[in-house]
Amino acid sequence: MRAVHLLALGAGLAVATPALANEELTKHLNNPAEQALQTVDYANTRYSKLDQINAQNVKNLQVAWTFSTGVLRGHEGSPLVIGNMMYVHTPFPNIVYALDLDHDAKIVWKYEPKQDPSVIPVMCCDTVNRGLAYAEGAILLHQADTTLVSLDAKTGKVNWSVVNGDPKKGETNTATVLPVKDKVIVGISGGEFGVQCHVTAYDLKSGKKVWRGYSMGPDDQMIVDPEKTTALGKPVGKDSSLKTWEGDQWKTGGGCTWGWFSYDPKLDLMYYGSGNPSTWNPKQRPGDNKWSMTIWARNPDTGAAKWVYQMTPHDEWDYDGINEMILTDQKVDGKDRPLLTHFDRNGFGYTLDRATGELLVAEKFDPVVNWATKVDMEKGSKNYGRPLVVSKYSTEQNGEDTNSKGICPAALGTKDQQPAAFSPKTNLFYVPTNHVCMDYEPFRVTYTPGQPYVGATLSMYPAPNSHGGMGNFIAWDGVNGKIKWSNAEQFSVWSGALATAGDVVFYGTLEGYLKAVDSKTGKELYKFKTPSGIIGNVMTYSHKGKQYVGILSGVGGWAGIGLAAGLTDPNAGLGAVGGYAALTSYTNLGGQLTVFALPN
Repeated sequence: MRAVHLLALGAGLAVATPALANEELTKHLNNPAEQALQTVDYANTRYSKLDQINAQNVKNLQVAWTFSTGVLRGHEGSPLVIGNMMYVHTPFPNIVYALDLDHDAKIVWKYEPKQDPSVIPVMCCDTVNRGLAYAEGAILLHQADTTLVSLDAKTGKVNWSVVNGDPKKGETNTATVLPVKDKVIVGISGGEFGVQCHVTAYDLKSGKKVWRGYSMGPDDQMIVDPEKTTALGKPVGKDSSLKTWEGDQWKTGGGCTWGWFSYDPKLDLMYYGSGNPSTWNPKQRPGDNKWSMTIWARNPDTGAAKWVYQMTPHDEWDYDGINEMILTDQKVDGKDRPLLTHFDRNGFGYTLDRATGELLVAEKFDPVVNWATKVDMEKGSKNYGRPLVVSKYSTEQNGEDTNSKGICPAALGTKDQQPAAFSPKTNLFYVPTNHVCMDYEPFRVTYTPGQPYVGATLSMYPAPNSHGGMGNFIAWDGVNGKIKWSNAEQFSVWSGALATAGDVVFYGTLEGYLKAVDSKTGKELYKFKTPSGIIGNVMTYSHKGKQYVGILSGVGGWAGIGLAAGLTDPNAGLGAVGGYAALTSYTNLGGQLTVFALPN
C-alpha cells in the first residue's frame, strides 16, 4: 500500500518561530526541564531531551514522592511543570492543584469548579479529562461541562471563563486544548448523542470567540472553500459534506473533536481528527458522511480548512478518527518533506504530507485487522485513498438486528486516544495498542436531544489466534511501514507513551505498572506497580538539576469503565465491560500521582 519510500531524516519538527507561535509559550516548550503542553511539543512527538535517566540506570528508579488527587475514576493526561510549580488535574469535577516543587509539593492553590453532576451520565466512556495547558501566565482548563477557564498560574484566580457547549444536548468535553499565538483552540464531545461537532478558537486574553468550524454541514459552517480546500490534491467542491448525508442528518452527524491538536509554525497550520458519524447504525445514514472520520488541516487565525482526508468513509464500526497527529520532517525519495503520522482507530497507520494532504503510507499496525484488506493507493483509481472493506465484516451489509462477528479491531480501535511517541534518535514511533476484536449488532434508533443516539450493541474480546492478551506496545518503523518490535500485554495499553533522549520509552498498563523499555529493542528495563490502573500519560521534568518521571494512576476510561462506574452487564460501557471483566482481579479505583527519580 505504500506509494513512496520514506527515508528517515532523524529530526523532529523544527523549532517554533516566535513570529508565528506564541513567543512566551515557545520559550517554555523549548525548555526540557518543563512541560507546558500535554503533547510535550507542538509537533505532538511526546519526546523529551532529558537524558539523566537512561537505559543503563533506569533500573534504579525509586519512588520520590506521591500525591493523592482526592478523586476516583479514570485519570488521563499528565501534570504540567512550569518553573518550580507543578499543575495537576483530575477527572470530574476537574479539580486543579498547583504544587510548589521547592517546598515538598505543598498545595499553593486549588481550583474546584462547581459543575452540575447531571453532566456525568452524558459523558461517554468515563468522566476523564486529558489535561491542562499553559500559555501567557495562565493555566487553561476545558471542563466536563464545556466551560473553558483561564486561571492565573500564580494564584489560581479565574481570569475569564466561557461556555463552549450545552450538556443538555449531549455536548461535553474530555480533551485538552491548544494555545497557539493569541488564541486557544478547543474541541467538543458528544458523538453518541447526535451532536454536530466542531472546533472553536477563543481569544487567549479575553475568552472572546473568534471562529468555529464544524465537522459537517454547509461550507460556510465548516469554513471550507470549495475551490481552495483540497482532499487528496483535488478541490472538495461545493457542498462536499451536504451531498454525503441524507436530508438534514448532518445536523445530528457527530464528527466530534475530543482528541489531540498539533501545530506547525512554519506552515502555520493546526491538525486534528474528527470522530465517528452518528448514529452507530450505518443503515440510518447512507453516504460517505463527510467530514466525519477525517484529518483536518486548518489555519489557526481564521479556521479556514486547507485540506482534509477522510480515513473511514461511511464508518460502520465506530472507528473515531480523533487520535493524535505526530509531525516530523523526513526524506521522501531523497527530498525533505513535512510529514504527519496518524495511528487510527481503524487499525491503519497513515503518513501524509502535512503541507498538501498527499497520502503517502497506509499500513496495518496490528496484523489481525480484518475489516478492510488495504487502503487503495492507486492515484488513478476511483477508490484512491479509501479502505477496501471486506463484506463479511460490513455491519451495514449484514443488516440491522444482525450480529456481525469477529470484526478486528473492536470499536475502541487498534489504538484509541492514548498518544504515541516519536524518537528522533531511533526514527521510531512508540505506539500503545489494543489487540481486541468485537461482535457488532446495529439496531434502529430515534434521535432525541440529550439522549443516547448509539444504535448498536457490542461485545469485545481478545483477538483470536494470538498471544491471548488484549494489548501490545509496539515500535513502528515509518520507513517501511512495519512493526519493529512488539511487547505483548494482558490488557490494552491505555497509557500515553513518552520517549526520551536517554534511550528509554515509558508507558503504563491497565493493571497499574509503570514500565520502562529500551527504545531500540523493546527490552523491559524497569517496572513498578502503582496503586491503580494507569490510563494517564507518562511525563518527565527536571527540578534543581534532577530528572523526575511522573504518572497519574486511576483506572477508568473506556477500557476501565466497568471498574470506574461499577458496571457488570457484559454489553454495558458500549461493549467494554465484558471484554475487560478480568481487570477487577488486578486493580481497583484510585487517583494518585507517583513521581520517580534515581537515588541520590
